[in-house]
This record gives sequence, structure tokens and C-alpha cells, in this order.
Amino acid sequence: MSHQSEAQLENDLIAKLVGMGYAAVKVQDAASLFENLKTQLEKFNTTTFTIGEFDAILNHLAKGTIFEKAKTLRDRFQLTKEDGTAFYVRFFDAEQPSQNLYQVTNQVKQEGSYLNRYDVTLLVNGLPLVQIELKRRGLEIKEAFNQINRYQNHSFWSNNGLFQYVQLFVISNGVNTKYLANNKLQSVKQTFYWSDVNNKTIRDLTPFAAAFLNTAHLGKMIADYIVVSEANKVMMVLRPYQYFAAEAILHHVKTTDQNGYIWHTTGSGKTLTSFKASQLVMALPEVHKVVFVVDRKDLDYQTMTEFNNFKDGSVDNTDNTNNLVKQLLGTYKDKKGVAKKSDLIITTIQKLSNAISGRNGLLLKPLKGQKIVFIFDECHRSQFGDTHDSITKYFENSQLFGFTGTPIFVQNASKNDYGKRTTQDLFGKNLHKYVITDAIRDENVLRFGIEYFKVFKRKNQLGFDPQVEDIDRAEVFESEEYMESVANHIIQHHDRKTFQKNYSALFAVSSIATLIKYYDIFKRKKEAGEHHLRIATIFTYGANEDDENAQDFLPEEQMNMAAEPQAAYNSSHSRDKLEGYIADYNTLYGTAYTTKDSQQFENYFKDISKRLKNREKANFNDEKDRLDLVLVVSMMLTGFDAKKVNTLYVDKNLKQHGLIQAYSRTNRVLGEQKSQGNILCFRNLKKATDDAITLFSNKDAIEEVIIPDYEKILEKADEALEALKKITPSIQAVDDLLGEEQEAAFVKAFRRLMRVLNVLESYTEFDWEDLSIEEQEFENFKSKYLDLYEKVKRDSAKEKESILADLDFEVELIAKDKINVAYIIKLLAKMIGSQAGDKEKQRKAIIDLIAGDVELRSKRELIEKFIRENLPKIDDIDNLDDEFEAYWQEQKVLALANICEEEGLDNAQFKALIDAYIYSGQEPLKDDVFKCLSNRPSILKARAIGERIIQRMKEYVQVFEVGMVA
Repeated sequence: MSHQSEAQLENDLIAKLVGMGYAAVKVQDAASLFENLKTQLEKFNTTTFTIGEFDAILNHLAKGTIFEKAKTLRDRFQLTKEDGTAFYVRFFDAEQPSQNLYQVTNQVKQEGSYLNRYDVTLLVNGLPLVQIELKRRGLEIKEAFNQINRYQNHSFWSNNGLFQYVQLFVISNGVNTKYLANNKLQSVKQTFYWSDVNNKTIRDLTPFAAAFLNTAHLGKMIADYIVVSEANKVMMVLRPYQYFAAEAILHHVKTTDQNGYIWHTTGSGKTLTSFKASQLVMALPEVHKVVFVVDRKDLDYQTMTEFNNFKDGSVDNTDNTNNLVKQLLGTYKDKKGVAKKSDLIITTIQKLSNAISGRNGLLLKPLKGQKIVFIFDECHRSQFGDTHDSITKYFENSQLFGFTGTPIFVQNASKNDYGKRTTQDLFGKNLHKYVITDAIRDENVLRFGIEYFKVFKRKNQLGFDPQVEDIDRAEVFESEEYMESVANHIIQHHDRKTFQKNYSALFAVSSIATLIKYYDIFKRKKEAGEHHLRIATIFTYGANEDDENAQDFLPEEQMNMAAEPQAAYNSSHSRDKLEGYIADYNTLYGTAYTTKDSQQFENYFKDISKRLKNREKANFNDEKDRLDLVLVVSMMLTGFDAKKVNTLYVDKNLKQHGLIQAYSRTNRVLGEQKSQGNILCFRNLKKATDDAITLFSNKDAIEEVIIPDYEKILEKADEALEALKKITPSIQAVDDLLGEEQEAAFVKAFRRLMRVLNVLESYTEFDWEDLSIEEQEFENFKSKYLDLYEKVKRDSAKEKESILADLDFEVELIAKDKINVAYIIKLLAKMIGSQAGDKEKQRKAIIDLIAGDVELRSKRELIEKFIRENLPKIDDIDNLDDEFEAYWQEQKVLALANICEEEGLDNAQFKALIDAYIYSGQEPLKDDVFKCLSNRPSILKARAIGERIIQRMKEYVQVFEVGMVA
């Protein structure tokens, strides 16, 4: 059966959009784009513009980055008309989106570094705000995504950068359709399916267009549901369940005085949802204030940071109860004495309780009848006592909304003075639900890979076989043999679990006493040279595992000790221990934290949090600042998000919402390499895990939430290997492939094998002996795979058409071991003095190692030359480092001189530009590149020349700088 062509798909979509109210328009080049923009802006603003006035508008629109243009779109431009009057030009009506003018066009040509043609463009008031890229049915949707990334690099910036006003991209192959915000350096993981209010995904292009691209909905998405994040200078678009939740809260506030709650699984982005809901509710004229309530001081800090990331200065957190009272009354001043209007306030439930009590309660009397909306974060935890009732009684016209990933039902409710109270008892109606199975299906969170480790393999000195008898007893878990075995197991498998420490892990233990023993074991083993893990810990209260409601969190302002007297473990001893552990941390990272000052202790927690969170940022110094393992009792097991945490070790009993919350620290989506959250249990939590998954999704969800066991994944690996061997039975067969279609088939088959191996290798029992391919043969295939990847990169730089260019090679799956030049030099040292036969084997092993590493491949030719020409002349191993350094510097100087000679660049100026790029990581402006040229190129040639020089600069840095140090 023939597939529907891309042209047919395009024409059908345009017909659908026209039927939905879009005006079809022919806009196919820069001239017609400008002409149409002028006409539409005149119509939208009910005026006319002279040529000079429109030029001024174009100059205004041309300024800034994609992020800055997103703000320009939402602002007005003060234009001085030729008659001297001021006129405010609007580009988009966010208050009444239906008043905007919607058009559709296709095959717009843009000439940038290269000529590109875009598939379907949606124009709003003449500006291209939505770009739709299509691939015929049967092709990967990733191909459309990769095409968008190329357009961003090659042509979106041309013609006054009008295509940089695109807010949303839509990618589709007809049967799968996704949308994403316009940001560079994105992953395909940041693309989303749309769905209906019941979380049924809408994947086919035609119903997607009806649901998402109708002018009413699209206008609302652009107006209200794209968050322009100040901290990261990017746009973020809400996913469908976030949209429906915010809309439900907004509708509830407008039409009722009742409370409600949102059940969105942990890890699905509740902070962004609650921020957007708060922002929309805050804009309602009948609402006096919005108060966002958390139940811990550390979450107060985290939530405020996240909210201000979305919109700088959008919230004020409350340092103490007096400040909260002032913020509620509108009399708050900052440290500089400047009055601050606080419509959105973040506080803890403890401060809020204090604020409505005693003298403070009298001060707040003017607010008793005001419409105040309270939004409670993580409302499954501490909304079940006196505080909740006192808030609702005090603020007589309040409305309360809760967010939770794990609601309290009768089955997991704790009994207190009020009996067993559920989330529904306190907050009423569930306004929107999105459970873990929904999120896994939509690829918005990851599944869990769970292993249960049997510490004792046979009868031990305790006199029983734990594989058949109950070992859930203190005499086992507190024994030195058990704890040593657990620590050894973590040390042995941590690199495997975290891709050679590329990710971080948490270790949840049962009590402070246990944590102290574990920390001391790890420290002793590190001093003995048994591991090189960077370990930290954070705890406050002595959370006893016998008390399922025990919390471990930052103390409020009136508490000034790290470990309180009521701790289950001796508080003075635990505090002294923690002080020593913080001293270890200070030594490791050059900090100066302490438990002796409450602010410094809070800053210690913040530093640990940032160190884990910031690992995902491109400019994070992994070698200097990474943190491998954090030992906790309860802290950070709920409400803490860091995408580069992928593993949780568990030596404590967990159940119900506590178990799901803890596991969910590991399952944030990041990239291809992070295929699941790793859970390694040292207790038998299988039944508790199954029960918790059933409670918070359904009884059939276990297989959807947990990845299969080792044997099942092994079967998938065999299937993937069989498919690969049908295409390329041997390494030689890769070289014999005829044409790009066969090469693409090999890429897809090998990529499938890599994906399965990526999961398989995370299991502690993984062994190459279990596979029907030897590790060396796999490495050889990998080298051929990378050869094709490099070929595509070269062709793409020349804009050579290639079907391989649309494939995602997922090279991050290849980056297993941290191999750098220093490691290679150690291997070269072993060659000196070896026998001739051994030397040749060692040389081949080194070259194969380099060929299989994404970063080192660029250095292969130079290292081979050193081995061939320089290494035979070195007799003394002690001279190897100096000889290699001298050789490398010589080659570096020659390579720089070669680039400068071929491109006509001033050597010193270009070297300074390279140094600035290495330091900042920021690509230089083309004007700065042109300053290095002896003759500035013509306007027609400037863009292509600038792009080429920057590309050569990047290749130079890749060869001579990246991967040079340990």
C-alpha cells in the first residue's frame, strides 16, 4: 500500500484550516511576507502605515533574540508617525485572542546560510507564530523535529528575523503529531502530544488540527499558556493536562465558591501548572490575593525559585511571620525600604498558621471577608489537622485548591484526632486527574527499573536463610555485616547505574542513627581507596522509621538547631556528626557551611539542591562540582526535582504515597540515555510497590510502570541483534551497504540495539556473556555507526541533501565511560617497553577505543600520528606526558595557523575569539568574526563565510580542548 505523500498531507491540512476560519494567503518569499505583514498590521490596528513608518516597525521587530522577540510580540511599540503623533502598534491581542487575524500559507522560501522552504505556516496579524513541519506517513516524526532545528540554524534569522517570532512548532507524519515551544538546543523529549480532558491523546493530524489549531484554542495557548521564563531565557508551553487543570481552577474560581484539588502524578510538572493557575486567578478582578502554601521551609525556597524562574519577581516568599502579615496587608517593604505589592505570596503552612493567631490575627481582620485563593502544594502531607480548619474559618471568603501526585484515600489515610481524613474530605471535588500511567504513556515521566538485592546468599551467623525466611528485623538491618554488604554493593554498581557518574543518586535510609553508620562506612572505604564517590548528607529531625508520619525538613525561623532535642537519635551526637559531614563537604567544594548558624545550615541544603539540579545545565562543571550520592532519611524524597538524579538506593520500609513519592525522584525525563529511573531496594518492597502502584493508578498498571525483569530485556536485545544481523551480518557488510536507504536501515537497527543495551546495562546482573554478540564486535559496529554520524555532520554543514540527516543518531547512548586524553596517555605508557606483537595489539585497542568515543574521534588522526612518529623515540615513561604535551601544542599552533591562512584571519584576534568561546561557551557574534578578517566580505557572502569560520572554530576546539583533562 502506498503512503500518503507529504504534498497530500500538506494540502489536506490547509483545506482543514481554511474550513476552520483561517484565510488562505500566498506568502512565498520575503517581499510577500513583508507586504502581507503591513496589510495585516494595518487592519489589526485599524490604521495605515507609510513606507517609512513600516520600516520603523520592521526595524523594531528585527531586534533581539527569540526570547526577547517573544516579549516584543506581547508588548506595544510606540511609533512616531510622520505627522509627529505617537501611535502604539499592537502585534497580538492576548486579552481577546479571537480579535487577532489568522491566516495560513505554505512553502515560504527563506534565504539564509542556505535556501529553505517551510511546509505550513500560520500567520497571526501577519507574523509567523506557528510553523508546521510535515513528513509523509511511515517516516519518523523525529525527521520533522530535526528539520526544524536545521531551519533555526540556517534561515529563521533572515528577513528581519520574522520567523524568530514563531511561538509554537507542530511536527507530524500524519499518524503522530506533537507540538513544542520555539527554543534552540531542544531535545525531541521536549515535544508533546495533545489530548482531551480525559487524557486521551490526539495523535492523528486531522483531529489534532481540529482540537489544537482552531483559532479560539490556538489564540488562548499563545496568550495564556506559553510561559516566557526569565531565568532561563526560554519559552515553555504547557502540556494538555496542565492546561486542563489550570482551566478547571480558573473556571471553578469564576463560577463557584467551592474548593477542589488537582491530582497530577509526581514528576509531571505541578509547579508550572500551579504557577500558571496562580497567575490566571490573580488576574481576576474579584480575587484580592493568591497565597501559595507549602508545608516545609525547604519547599518554600524551592517553589519560590521555580516561580521566579518562570517570571522574575513574580512572587515574594516570607522570611518570617511578620513579613507574611505585611504582605497580606499590602504594607510590606523590601530590605531597601521600597514598598512591594504582593499579589502572589509563597509561604509555609506553619507561618500562615501563626499569621492568623493572636495579635497577628487581629491585624489581618480587614482580610477576613476578602476573596483570597489558597493553593496548597503537595497537599497529601500536612493538611489534615487544626491548621486547615483554622484557615478556612478565619478567611471567610477563601477558596482552597490542592495539588498532589499521591492523594490521601481511606486506604492510605492516617488516623488522628479528626479520624481518617482524605484529600476529598478537605478539598472536595477532584478537578483534574493525570496518573502515572498517563504520564508514562505520554512519555512525560519514565518507568522504574526496580531490583531487589539479597544481601545474604546463604545461612549466616544469625541462623536463618533470608531468601526463605523473614529478614525484616532490626538485628539484620543494624548488623555490621549487612551494612557493609549494602555499601559494597552500591560502590560496585554505582558507575553502572549512573552511566559512569554522569548522573547522581539518593540513598534513603531508615533513621539518623543508620545514616551516620552508613556515612562513616563510605568515608572509611574512601580513605582506604575503595571508591571515589563524592558523598554528602542532609538531615534535621531524627526521623524514625517506626513513625510513618515523621518528616525531615528545614526548621522554621524559630528553630536554630540542625537536630532538635526531640529527635529519635541522640541530638547532640547527631549534630556533632552532621557538623563533621558538612566539614567534609566544605573541604570537597571549597564552601564554609555549618550547623552553628541556621542561615548557613539552610544555605548548605540549598547548595546540595543546586549542585544536583544544575548538573543538567550545559555550563555545569561536572568534574569540579558534581555530587554523586546524597544520604537522606526523608529529606529530598518528596518535592525535590533534579533531572540528573536517576537512581535511588533504598534501605528503609516505604509504602503507599511515601513509596511513590520517593521512587519518583528518579523518573524525570531528560534525554535518550536516561531510559528509566533506577530503584535498588535492599528491603523486600515488592508487595508494597505493587500495592502503591495499584492505589495510585489501577490494578493493571504494574507492568506499565515497572520495566520488565532482566531476562525479558535480554530477549529484546537478542531480537534487536537478529534484526541488525539481517541487514549487516558482519562489520564488513556495513562498508558494502548500497546507498543511503540501506545505511539508514543499518542506523535504525543499530540504534534499536543501543536503546535496549542502554536499559540492559543498568541491571546489576548484566554480563556480556549473556548476549550473542561479543563486546568487541559491538564496539566495531559502533565505530561504523559513528563513521556514518560524522559523514552526516559533514554533509549537513555543506547543506547536502541526505535522508540520513533526518535521523536522530542518539549518540548520547554511546557515551558510557569517561575517556579523555589523560586516560589514553596512560595506555600509551604501557606500550613503551612492550614486545612488538604486544605493541601492535595495544595500538589497535587504543585506536578502537578512540574510534568508539564521540569526543575523542576528532583526535584520532593526531593521536595515531603521535603513536606512529613520536612514541617509538620515547624510551623513558616519565617523559611521555611532556613529549605528548609538546606535540599537542605544536599541532595546535599549526592547525590555528592553517585556519587563519585559509580564511584570511588575523591570528591573534582569532585566538582571542577562540579563548572567549572556550571560557563562556557562547558562540561569537558574526560581527566579531568579521573583525578578524583582513577584508570584510560583501553582504551577500558574509553570512555563509561567518557560519563557515564559526564551524571551523568549533571543530578546532573539539579537537584541541574537549576531553583533554580528567
